[in-house]
Amino acid sequence: MSYVRKASKGYYGYATYYDKDGKRHAKSAGCFKLKREANMAAVALEKKLGAINQQLKDISLVKYYQRWYDLYEKDGISEITQNRYTVIGNVLDKYWKDTKLRAIKRSDYQAFINWYGKDHAHDSVSKLNNAVRSAVGYAIDDDVLTKDFTHNVKLVYSKEQERKVEYLTNNELQVLKKAVLGKLSRYNTSRYMILTAIYTGMRKSEIQALTWKDVDFLHATINVNKSWDERKKAFKPTKTDSSNRVIRVNRVLLNRLAELKANQSVMVFQNVLGTIPTSNALNKCLRSIMASCGLKKQGFHFHSLRHVHVAYLLSQGVDIYAISKRLGHSNITVTLNTYSYLVDEYKAKNDTLIIDKLAEL
Repeated sequence: MSYVRKASKGYYGYATYYDKDGKRHAKSAGCFKLKREANMAAVALEKKLGAINQQLKDISLVKYYQRWYDLYEKDGISEITQNRYTVIGNVLDKYWKDTKLRAIKRSDYQAFINWYGKDHAHDSVSKLNNAVRSAVGYAIDDDVLTKDFTHNVKLVYSKEQERKVEYLTNNELQVLKKAVLGKLSRYNTSRYMILTAIYTGMRKSEIQALTWKDVDFLHATINVNKSWDERKKAFKPTKTDSSNRVIRVNRVLLNRLAELKANQSVMVFQNVLGTIPTSNALNKCLRSIMASCGLKKQGFHFHSLRHVHVAYLLSQGVDIYAISKRLGHSNITVTLNTYSYLVDEYKAKNDTLIIDKLAEL
């Protein structure tokens, strides 16, 4: 039965419900000035909880995951991200089939992670686990579950599936930049895109989508407000809402970009043939430049320039929060997770600096 409790700020209404084991629980309906308002809210919440429990108590993990995705994640994300959620759903369906959500124990879920991790890289396992963990959190809020069976689960993955990428040192970055600048031609916009990636850390699709309206030569900024679908040859939203941002850039880049205005195109990197360089064209150009200046790096491609940008800023003492905002990440945790290997590397250097500075006290 619902009930009301008096507090210093007013009246709190509480709804009661029972879990799958018959255990009684209470959930707050909020604080109200009047007792009758609190009571009405508590009764309404109790009815809602009862309906949810009846509707979802026997739902399978696969169906709940699909429900969670459709309600909370599907809108406002890129096509690539949508595809990833679909792939994860297919994996869950393959393993769990019709297994009820509330029947899954932590040991069951660990066995699933062990199975999936045998032939998948850490990044794939981590993204799958994050999606399931988020869905489970909502299931707890829906009172379908009382415990998070993904908590403290150890991620298992195949080291053989890890893509090994060798990144550029700061000295090698200087060599690459010099080589890019050495043969710039407005007829080959790929080189200008590589230079832009070096100086801004922008994603490939964000660079492809730039129009002259996005480049503010007066205030030395680039406005990132869309991305480019190279398959459909059309604009699309940025990866996430936080990807919409304004980036400060230096005059070296702006002066070079100004050379492309001679192509008389609306889009910054549209070449004389009227097209935007694709991933294949960019990577081919990048490999050619690196080969010409003796830079041999395993697995290095256009997106690796984003990592190199982060590494350089960290080496120069730029705050990780400022870097996160520059990259367009939703929060600093995303940056720390994505570039943990770089953060750890510079943490070791800073630890030494901290000790040296403390010794000067």
